[in-house]
Amino acid sequence: MTLRVECYSGYKAEERPLRFRLGGQDHSVEAVLDQWHSPDATYFKVRSDDGNIYVLRHTVSPQQDGWTLESFRRR
Repeated sequence: MTLRVECYSGYKAEERPLRFRLGGQDHSVEAVLDQWHSPDATYFKVRSDDGNIYVLRHTVSPQQDGWTLESFRRR
Protein backbone atom coordinates (compact mmCIF):
# COMPACT_ATOMS: atom_id res chain seq x y z
CA MET A 1 0.00 0.00 0.00
CA THR A 2 1.34 3.41 -0.93
CA LEU A 3 1.76 5.99 1.83
CA ARG A 4 2.32 9.66 1.02
CA VAL A 5 2.78 12.11 3.87
CA GLU A 6 2.57 15.92 3.94
CA CYS A 7 4.48 17.41 6.86
CA TYR A 8 4.87 20.59 8.83
CA SER A 9 8.41 21.88 8.45
CA GLY A 10 9.37 24.31 11.18
CA TYR A 11 12.67 24.21 13.01
CA LYS A 12 13.63 21.14 10.96
CA ALA A 13 12.37 19.52 7.77
CA GLU A 14 9.45 17.11 8.05
CA GLU A 15 8.97 17.91 11.74
CA ARG A 16 5.57 16.23 12.08
CA PRO A 17 2.90 14.78 9.78
CA LEU A 18 -0.14 16.94 8.92
CA ARG A 19 -1.88 14.80 6.31
CA PHE A 20 -1.32 11.45 4.67
CA ARG A 21 -2.73 9.49 1.76
CA LEU A 22 -3.10 5.76 2.29
CA GLY A 23 -4.56 3.41 -0.28
CA GLY A 24 -6.15 6.25 -2.26
CA GLN A 25 -7.81 7.84 0.78
CA ASP A 26 -6.78 11.17 2.33
CA HIS A 27 -6.46 11.55 6.11
CA SER A 28 -5.86 14.68 8.20
CA VAL A 29 -3.87 14.28 11.40
CA GLU A 30 -6.00 15.54 14.28
CA ALA A 31 -3.36 14.88 16.94
CA VAL A 32 0.15 13.54 17.35
CA LEU A 33 -0.30 11.26 20.37
CA ASP A 34 3.32 10.17 20.72
CA GLN A 35 6.67 10.45 18.99
CA TRP A 36 9.87 8.46 19.46
CA HIS A 37 13.20 7.92 17.73
CA SER A 38 15.33 4.97 16.74
CA PRO A 39 18.83 5.19 15.26
CA ASP A 40 17.50 5.42 11.68
CA ALA A 41 13.84 6.51 12.00
CA THR A 42 11.28 8.66 13.77
CA TYR A 43 7.89 7.22 14.70
CA PHE A 44 4.65 9.17 15.05
CA LYS A 45 1.55 7.78 16.71
CA VAL A 46 -1.30 9.87 15.30
CA ARG A 47 -5.08 10.06 15.46
CA SER A 48 -6.63 10.72 12.07
CA ASP A 49 -9.86 12.51 11.19
CA ASP A 50 -11.49 9.06 10.81
CA GLY A 51 -10.89 8.45 14.54
CA ASN A 52 -8.39 5.63 13.93
CA ILE A 53 -4.87 5.44 15.34
CA TYR A 54 -1.88 5.06 13.01
CA VAL A 55 1.84 4.65 13.68
CA LEU A 56 3.83 6.22 10.86
CA ARG A 57 7.55 5.64 10.47
CA HIS A 58 9.81 8.19 8.78
CA THR A 59 13.12 6.63 7.80
CA VAL A 60 16.07 8.82 6.93
CA SER A 61 19.23 6.93 6.07
CA PRO A 62 21.63 6.71 3.14
CA GLN A 63 19.83 3.55 1.97
CA GLN A 64 16.24 4.75 2.40
CA ASP A 65 14.25 7.95 2.84
CA GLY A 66 10.51 7.58 3.13
CA TRP A 67 7.38 6.85 5.10
CA THR A 68 5.80 3.52 6.04
CA LEU A 69 2.73 2.48 7.99
CA GLU A 70 3.90 0.46 10.99
CA SER A 71 0.62 -0.03 12.85
CA PHE A 72 -3.09 0.63 12.61
CA ARG A 73 -5.87 0.45 15.21
CA ARG A 74 -9.51 0.94 14.34
CA ARG A 75 -11.53 3.02 16.80
